[in-house]
Amino acid sequence: MLEKQRHQLIIDLVEKKRFASVRLLSTELNTSEATIRRDINKLYELEKLKKIRGGAEAVSSENENKQRALSASSFASNQEIHIDKKRRIAEKAASICNDGESVIINGGTTTFMMGEFLATRHVNILTNSFKLAHYIGENGINQITLPGGEIYREQGIVLSSFEQDTIQYYHSSKMFMGTQGITSVGVTESDPLLIRAEQKLRKQADQLIVLADSSKIGQRGNFILCPPEEVDILITDDEADPQLLQDLRNRGIEIIIA
Repeated sequence: MLEKQRHQLIIDLVEKKRFASVRLLSTELNTSEATIRRDINKLYELEKLKKIRGGAEAVSSENENKQRALSASSFASNQEIHIDKKRRIAEKAASICNDGESVIINGGTTTFMMGEFLATRHVNILTNSFKLAHYIGENGINQITLPGGEIYREQGIVLSSFEQDTIQYYHSSKMFMGTQGITSVGVTESDPLLIRAEQKLRKQADQLIVLADSSKIGQRGNFILCPPEEVDILITDDEADPQLLQDLRNRGIEIIIA
């Protein structure tokens, strides 16, 4: 990742959270803490953020009228992490889609990468990812359906606060989604609004297929979407902990290694 790009991601994360620790920024950007500290010093000199003990704080005051921020990492920051693993997982996920099939693809960086492999396939797609919809609209031949709602720019998704929208009229054989983490407790997320949106989508699909690179296996978010028994297939990479994967197999999940 280029320094300029990393600096912008740091600014985005700090402005979103109002405060971000060096450890958090290091994890989100998959960069060493020493590099993050140097970045914070440079951005402080440029008056892009405030340097405080253990991290950084946003310069501007929070706009009270601003749309509620989701407690989820930005699409831009996630897109730079584990790219090769995510691409392999996305390719494997696309390979189990059948021509003529209708599928649901939830927003996320790994699911977004499915677009590259589905663009020239005859697959109908309902997605709340406006980034995926735009990519396929520019490069593909698929029929794309978007739900109504508000745009959450940082995460690249459309979410609706209303129960009645396009989703209820769509039925699919498969739903593909990423996750903040999956454990023997279940599939987890970081924000209740995301959980609500994903549960609405889940009702419209016969199968739930979770895409999670090895860093997400055994990790747990703040909110549970569903127990592991409701997951049909988990697609991950070959660095996932074998014992954790076996625990999930014991709960009836089919594991596919990309």
